[in-house]
Amino acid sequence: MDAKQRSKVYENLGSFARKCVFCILSVAALPNHIAFIMDGNRRYSKQHNLIDGGGHRVGFSSLMSMLRYCYELGVKYVTIYAFSIENFKRSPEEVQSLMDLMEEKIKGLVKEESLVNQYGVRVYFIGNLELLSQPVRLAAERAMDATAKNSKAVLSICIAYTSSDEILHAVQESCDEKWDDNKVSSDTKQEKNIIDVLDIERHMYMSVVPDPDIIIRTSGETRLSNFLLWQSTNCLLYSPSVLWPEIGFRHLVRAILDFQYHLYYLSKQKQT
Repeated sequence: MDAKQRSKVYENLGSFARKCVFCILSVAALPNHIAFIMDGNRRYSKQHNLIDGGGHRVGFSSLMSMLRYCYELGVKYVTIYAFSIENFKRSPEEVQSLMDLMEEKIKGLVKEESLVNQYGVRVYFIGNLELLSQPVRLAAERAMDATAKNSKAVLSICIAYTSSDEILHAVQESCDEKWDDNKVSSDTKQEKNIIDVLDIERHMYMSVVPDPDIIIRTSGETRLSNFLLWQSTNCLLYSPSVLWPEIGFRHLVRAILDFQYHLYYLSKQKQT
């Protein structure tokens, strides 16, 4: 048996083992939406003496594995925090290197043999996309167009994103909508001019998907770092100590078990 055949055997065994674990997990309620804060790529690079975005490249492989596990399990919505607006404050060389890597990986997402097409995943890019370089923005727009008819699962990629920017955007859009409505309507009732929570939620970048059930942040940090602050009121935060490139199947299983254990409490919180 050559190396390729052995690799195929190990892959099939791994897939069978995951299916067995998923059957056990599915006895209880499963999360509908899992979000990831992919923390630790730069620290991984330093620890392993990698250069030119090596940690982020290893991290992308970890991302593909986690997406596969989630979609195999039947999690319909996955959201990832790919690039914060704050990240633009890094050195120009690092930002450009990350933009080049993003453009490369975004283009790879929509290839015929890609995981996105294999699982019928619709891709959304969430954030202030005007802040992106033109090549990355165009690649993102093409990816969204190319996957628009996929309906089995959803991948939301938060890029050039922070919650504070999202909330500000939603408030501005709500104000503009009320102003336009008032210009074409003769109704001067005060309640028509009031902006409520539903108005703001409707204009959120993340309005295309439900709120997350679990947020997983690697590297042991328990901060949300301006990610999904509005949407995470009643979700579980799981923080394994591993860096993002080191995340594995066992960490996802642990997060789901924690979610199932705390589900009653989380459900009661949503009702209050």
